Amino acid sequence: MTYLRYSDDIETREPDEQESIDGIIKGMTQESQTVEKRDGHAVRASHAKSTACVTGTLTIAADLPPELAQGLFANPGTFDVAVRFAQGPGEKLGDRVSTHRGMSIKVFGVEGEKLPGHDAPTQDFVLASGTTFPAGTAAGFLSQAKKIGVTVPMPEGVKSAAASIARNINKVLNAVGAGPSPTLDFYGHPFSHPLAESYFSQCPIRFGDHVAKIGTFPVAPEQQTLTDWRLDPHEDEDGFRHAAVSYFGGSDAVFELRAQLWTDADTQPIEDTSVDWQTNESAYRTVATIRLPRQAAYGPERVRYFDEVMTFRPAHSLAVHRPLGGVMRARMQVYRALSDFRHRENGIAAANTGSVDDIPA
Repeated sequence: MTYLRYSDDIETREPDEQESIDGIIKGMTQESQTVEKRDGHAVRASHAKSTACVTGTLTIAADLPPELAQGLFANPGTFDVAVRFAQGPGEKLGDRVSTHRGMSIKVFGVEGEKLPGHDAPTQDFVLASGTTFPAGTAAGFLSQAKKIGVTVPMPEGVKSAAASIARNINKVLNAVGAGPSPTLDFYGHPFSHPLAESYFSQCPIRFGDHVAKIGTFPVAPEQQTLTDWRLDPHEDEDGFRHAAVSYFGGSDAVFELRAQLWTDADTQPIEDTSVDWQTNESAYRTVATIRLPRQAAYGPERVRYFDEVMTFRPAHSLAVHRPLGGVMRARMQVYRALSDFRHRENGIAAANTGSVDDIPA
């Protein structure tokens, strides 16, 4: 198989891209202001409600083939990691509003040239459920942000009903063999266990000499038994957190971190994240293993640090893993602006955490 090479000219900016990015920042800041006014506290503009805040290790596989032995994964070794699991919305809703999920990973002890403005020895991977980001482009991201902005002031019951409709339509699509809609899944995700999920970068990144999308896949036997687990949100509005905390109280979680290399510029566009890179053209292949041992996954001091202090951003990256495409170019600005807003409003200094030892037990 031929793996396409990275070069500085594989990206193509939209003519009004910066205007779109400025609009995203403005709109999502207004959403955050609405939530802050209602709740009395500023929260993350997306993935506000954490379900588990854990630490562990990432071990890079030995004897990787040359196309996978790139960047962070060039040599075998083990790194400390911090991982935050969270629900999708930029407000802390009850779990009956089950939308997309997030898994943010911070790898510590990473040496090498970083992107401008990133001065810690770390590499962040910001992942979500679903292999695609349905908005597609920066302009699409702006359109999506406007739609979400309309829903933020609505009662929680309306949001729950909308999520239920999206889930039920996807059930029908699955039943007739059409496959689920990524857009509907974004707004109405199944009530599945957060540790039985796979999570994806959805957007491409530079992968040393190549380009790839990244995904994490649950592989521990205990996680495999959770495939059919479903939350009853009428019994527990914080059930995803309680399920994750209970799991970590008795079991290790293990995820394989896999890379899907870029092989076809026509069927695997860099600039349109709504297009799924088909696995029959390029499979996700394991480059490392993330092991999260049993632990107290939601202690108050640790959660405060993860939720209020620590930052996870695509821009916290090695140069050889630079985020690519319009959505990622937007995210690099949007994450910073919204983080600055949140920390300023709460009077809490942000930390570009450089060591796992900085994280409370």
